[in-house]
Amino acid sequence: MSEIAIVDYGRGMQLSTKRITVQDLVPYFQGGSSYGEIIRWIPCLLDEEIAIAERYYRDHQREFDEAEARIREQQGKGKNPDRVEAILRDGWRKRLLIMERLRHQRVNGVPS
Repeated sequence: MSEIAIVDYGRGMQLSTKRITVQDLVPYFQGGSSYGEIIRWIPCLLDEEIAIAERYYRDHQREFDEAEARIREQQGKGKNPDRVEAILRDGWRKRLLIMERLRHQRVNGVPS
């Protein structure tokens, strides 16, 4: 197996060996889950990977705990982060414009 490290591939700090971010594991660390419990929920992980992720979490606990609080707040609101909502609104606006253009073509006998 290759060396296990914490890396940043653009999704947040994650294991070099898996697509599991440290943030994915924060709720387990906060809840005091054993490595066995974590592996029960994420069976692809090894004890060594969890240990490295936990060490990184403990070294940066304040930032991860603050990020987790923001995530839970967003989930509690039942909405996406503002940047995602903006993307969705823009997509909806574009969809409406396309639908209007197609309706206009159909009404005027223009082949689509």
